[in-house]
Amino acid sequence: MTQVVAALIWREGKVLICQRPSHKARALLWEFPGGKVEMGESHQQALIRECEEELGVRLQVGALYTQVSHEYPDIHVRLSLYHARVLGGSLQRLEHAAFAWEKPENLMAYNFCPADTDIISTMAKGVKAPDFEGGTA
Repeated sequence: MTQVVAALIWREGKVLICQRPSHKARALLWEFPGGKVEMGESHQQALIRECEEELGVRLQVGALYTQVSHEYPDIHVRLSLYHARVLGGSLQRLEHAAFAWEKPENLMAYNFCPADTDIISTMAKGVKAPDFEGGTA
């Protein structure tokens, strides 16, 4: 099973979602930013690295929101989704086809990767940005 991490990056009550590039598996489906955990990395290290590589931003990784497992035809993943916020850098489309800031209750309008579907359904019922060191994300 492949360990995958993703971020619920919060800004003003909205979360960042990214559209996968057309040349990769699950082309043009939406997902939360993140990627595979490499050998020797913690979940937090992997999430920070992936978001720097793919979005050009540095993250503060917060609490674990949820974990799910999903078996695709080509890969079986264990997805760990963490609350996060941007600490620095400028959001860029370095790998994704598009990105958007969206309220959690509106995420069902997007065509997400299957591993994210149950998470999206739960979020639509209500999830709020966590408090990061005395300030909201």
